Amino acid sequence: MSLDTPSCDDIPIMSELAGVRYLHLGTEWVQGAMRIRRPAELVLAYARQMMSWLLFLEPDKDSCVGLLGLGAGSLLRYTLAYTNATAETAEWNPAVTAMCRAYFRLPENERSRIEHVDAQLWLDENRNIARYMALMVDLYDASARGPVRDSVQFYQLCFRALGDVGIMTVNLFGDHESFPRNMANIREAFDGRVIELPEVDEGNSVVLAFKGPLLRIGTKQLQARADRLESIYKLPARHWARFLLSTHEQAGEFVV
Repeated sequence: MSLDTPSCDDIPIMSELAGVRYLHLGTEWVQGAMRIRRPAELVLAYARQMMSWLLFLEPDKDSCVGLLGLGAGSLLRYTLAYTNATAETAEWNPAVTAMCRAYFRLPENERSRIEHVDAQLWLDENRNIARYMALMVDLYDASARGPVRDSVQFYQLCFRALGDVGIMTVNLFGDHESFPRNMANIREAFDGRVIELPEVDEGNSVVLAFKGPLLRIGTKQLQARADRLESIYKLPARHWARFLLSTHEQAGEFVV
């Protein structure tokens, strides 16, 4: 699918239920959500998992985080509310940004920049080489099933855009035909350094891919880090740590 021009199905609309506002692109598929009274809260389980890179990296005011796909602005609102990092977003559809500004309390400050551009073209710009501590990739069209960017070349550009040490999180659908292809392409681009978090009830399967030296974290250190995330960042990090240790623990260390 070309992302140069929106189709009629990609016109953003919204719905509300029980104090939560949802973004759709002309279909019933949810593209993002916001709790109206607590806009920085991550309502959807997969969105919380997209922030799981915080289990391994601590951003500061000099850090830059990249978001590929704005959705309802959930990850952007959260990043700006809970970290000191700068956030740069590639969103191809200006109507989505306009909807977020009007109805989803999109933050407007010096720490946020949104560009309306195809994510792959954005990554291909030389200024974005080795720029980001973390990349959060959530690129879906109105059908909201397989990602619209999923080639080896695309994921290689994601790898290139990360700094010497960096993590990419990607939102996939575990039961969709695109899942094996995406996993294979991510593994090729990231030299096999890929882990999956538990699939959530909605069917989303978030994948983490690592760049940099081999990561070795002691079991107790990872558990302590998870405790801190749970307390400060309000994320279910203890559950993530238990799962990761059950699948990637070697001689008392988490290794990836």
